[in-house]
Amino acid sequence: MSLADTLGAARVFDLEQPRFAGAPSHPAHAPGFNYFLHRHHARGAPEARTSASGLVVMPEHSGTHIDALAHQAENMLLHGGIHVDSGVQTSVGFRVHGVDTLEPLVGRGILLDIAGGERLPSDHAITRDELEHAATASGVEVRSGDVVLVRTGFGALWDDAPQYLHAAGVSAAGSRWLADRGVRAVGADNMAWDVIGPLDPELGVTLPGHLLLLVRAGIPIIENLNLEELAAARAYEFAFVCLPLKMRGATGSPVRPIALA
Repeated sequence: MSLADTLGAARVFDLEQPRFAGAPSHPAHAPGFNYFLHRHHARGAPEARTSASGLVVMPEHSGTHIDALAHQAENMLLHGGIHVDSGVQTSVGFRVHGVDTLEPLVGRGILLDIAGGERLPSDHAITRDELEHAATASGVEVRSGDVVLVRTGFGALWDDAPQYLHAAGVSAAGSRWLADRGVRAVGADNMAWDVIGPLDPELGVTLPGHLLLLVRAGIPIIENLNLEELAAARAYEFAFVCLPLKMRGATGSPVRPIALA
């Protein structure tokens, strides 16, 4: 069977959440996505053809998006020990670790459905044991080079911003477990991969997974995924495709990831 035949026989799962004004947004990235139609179809044009076009205004970190390695630093150091204050951070973006330096993500994807048939409790920190249990229960093994997607169940609440912003997230120990396995990227159906708010007692930072994955391990994070159909189909292993936009020096990019199973 040819590659074209294989792809044609696969089911395609769209993992992007809809983008609209008022969609959930992290407070640091308000006001989120906005679209304005500034050219309109109108009568009285000099020819039969008319056109319409709009303007998109949004932070890179709105909707379904990927975090580039420039997004986070530890003690003013980016991944690889690069000093933020050494001329790499400019008013028009980063000279290193921008989202344009991320290769297309094409490879084996794994779904760890922690929520199962029920949504996890609000602000729950997903443990290493829960990640391991989900992998065992689904009959999958997390391998080096995998893209691991974690389902909390909060993706079903995308139209309810107040509840969505209190989604469960992956604990620091869970992020360490994935980093130790050499995964290529991670993602979740929540706003920030981590639980938003609490200070990690060991690292002394909020969003510890961002520090452990982006800064220390060089592993990008995909946020605000829609994993509901993937989980309903029990598609725990699949081909994963995610294409960051080549926005030079940007700290993140909107994406439309897909899974083929």
